[in-house]
Amino acid sequence: MNALEVKGLGKNYGNFALRNLSFSVPQGYITGLIGPNGAGKSTVIKTIMGMVLPEKGRISVLGQPVTGSEGSYKQHIGYISDENIYYEYLTMEQMKRIVAPFYERWDEALFTQYMELFELPKRKKIKDCSKGMKMKFSIALALAHHPTLLIMDEPTAGLDPVFRRELLDLLAEYILDENNTILFSTHLTTDLDRVADYVTFLNRGELVFSDSKDEVLEHYVIVKGSGELLDADVRRELVGVRETAVGFEALAKDRVKARALFGDNVLLERPTLEEIMYFTAKGGKVTHV
Repeated sequence: MNALEVKGLGKNYGNFALRNLSFSVPQGYITGLIGPNGAGKSTVIKTIMGMVLPEKGRISVLGQPVTGSEGSYKQHIGYISDENIYYEYLTMEQMKRIVAPFYERWDEALFTQYMELFELPKRKKIKDCSKGMKMKFSIALALAHHPTLLIMDEPTAGLDPVFRRELLDLLAEYILDENNTILFSTHLTTDLDRVADYVTFLNRGELVFSDSKDEVLEHYVIVKGSGELLDADVRRELVGVRETAVGFEALAKDRVKARALFGDNVLLERPTLEEIMYFTAKGGKVTHV
């Protein structure tokens, strides 16, 4: 079963467009939504949340269609944004009192538990909080109403490494309940290398792939070899190429095909998600170093 389904999504902003996006988020798993800045990740999430209306396509969340007039499905979503979406002049306690009544399953004891875990003073005004404190407050609010779908838009951007690790541990605990699902949007792919089960990759408003992380990392391959091996036919088999004075480094989509093409003349390595995103974002352009 899928917690989230996106079919043929389209939205045109003139200088940027989402083009016929289709992907799903399996229930019970962590799906990473990756792509460089400007790829369309936040637009997709805002469309899922009903903050942006698509021109084409349809979205369903936990089996319910997303429309501009029906928002009951949001009872089951915990939403965490990298932007501060709260009233800055209020204290965290005052802001909580505004948010809590909207959720039927609000758990005050659980909210207090997270506030104590994150060492957040309830009487502190949001405008006086650091970026890390604001993010921790967002997480406490998002989890306090027992959501079954957690949507996170760049949650670790600007956070210190210690809390980033704590957050990933928190997500691992949350996902132990097989009914819970996480959509984790980020361009910091090292976090997803640790926790993601599935990966959906957007680039320039288009879908590159949506598959299990293990399948992606098994099929793609980093190729390293002598520059003498590069000719027009070989370059067409590569996603992106980085050339140096001592050779080249490139990404290929098919490990088996790359091995057949190059034989023992190159070194083949398992890529990271960051390397896949880097070479793909280059769009086949050659980078000289």
